[in-house]
Amino acid sequence: QVQLVESGGGLVQPGGSLRLSCAASGSIVSLGAMGWYRQAPGKQRELVAVITSASTTNYADSVKGRFTISRDNALNTVYLQMNSLKPEDTAVYYCNAYVLGMDYWGKGALVTVSS
Repeated sequence: QVQLVESGGGLVQPGGSLRLSCAASGSIVSLGAMGWYRQAPGKQRELVAVITSASTTNYADSVKGRFTISRDNALNTVYLQMNSLKPEDTAVYYCNAYVLGMDYWGKGALVTVSS
């Protein structure tokens, strides 16, 4: 089993920044791709950004140029730096990890962008 714990969510004003972290623990033999998804009220969960074990990245068009995903393989941790936040970025952000053919999810971190 793999456990994912997110941290760093909160309330921020439009134009502000937040950094999310997600630490993986448990039976980690080989940590594959890790990513961030989000789900806004009344909407489906969507991909925000993903990073492979080789640190190749991919972003949703809506966050390109504003968000940066990174990982520390020694700490089994993935980060999401969010800049120039907009009210439409308000959502619960979920961490995802692909380990030996299985997907694992964190419980989510709420990000609220509001003045």
